[in-house]
Amino acid sequence: MSAVNDSLVIARRNLIRMTRIPEMILFGVIQPVMFVVLFTYVFGGSMKIGNTTDPEVYKNFLMAGIFAQTVTFATAGAGAGIADDMHKGLIDRFRSLPMARGAVLTGRTVADLVQTAVTLLVLAIVALIVGWRPGSAEPTNFGKILGAFGLLLLLGYAFTWIGALIGLSVRTPEAATSGGLIWLFPVTFISIAFVDSSQMTPWLRHVADWNPFSATVQACRQLFGDPGLSQSSAWPMQHPVWASLIYSIVIVAIFRTLAVRKYRRADG
Repeated sequence: MSAVNDSLVIARRNLIRMTRIPEMILFGVIQPVMFVVLFTYVFGGSMKIGNTTDPEVYKNFLMAGIFAQTVTFATAGAGAGIADDMHKGLIDRFRSLPMARGAVLTGRTVADLVQTAVTLLVLAIVALIVGWRPGSAEPTNFGKILGAFGLLLLLGYAFTWIGALIGLSVRTPEAATSGGLIWLFPVTFISIAFVDSSQMTPWLRHVADWNPFSATVQACRQLFGDPGLSQSSAWPMQHPVWASLIYSIVIVAIFRTLAVRKYRRADG
């Protein structure tokens, strides 16, 4: 309980800091909104989903990918924030306090999760405005829609721990931002987020189908009732909800362990 309380104190500290720097939240919201608008209206009539290039079909296909991209791109901000705390000596001040060592990182990732949830809410409203309609391909319900957003937040939380490890491993916030984005681009684009994997070359399709990011996108499309579900025989594509849960939990277990270990070394 002491570790939980310490984590909540750190989370509260970071949330207060976010409210005092509103441009952090503003820019975090603007970027995914731009992706929604650009992908919807620029690529909407040229992407083939199933047997059609109908812009409305692509619009509903796209949203699960944009949602997933949004929660994962928060990783770069998390890494930069931790690197900034290290650079300014804040970690040294925490070192002198009688608190659980993992609480600093846990509190930071929880605060980032709250910010991601706010961004995701705004993005969902924008998606509805531009024409996204859950249940456009298959019947769905409110419980399934909430489940899909839960999987998205879990994926975002898992990837935030990767960002935490990167932030602890570099010397400056700028390096953390660059390092946090470089690996995200292949993860998000070699996936089923924006195109059907059946249109890829065989080896690339295999990578996309087993990508943890793709599993969450497929699960969200299934739960949202959106068109364009991958017909691949790969296990993650056939059991996307379970695959998404397993991938995210494994990522948290691995990278939280590595990040806390790295933090303790920096601490000592």
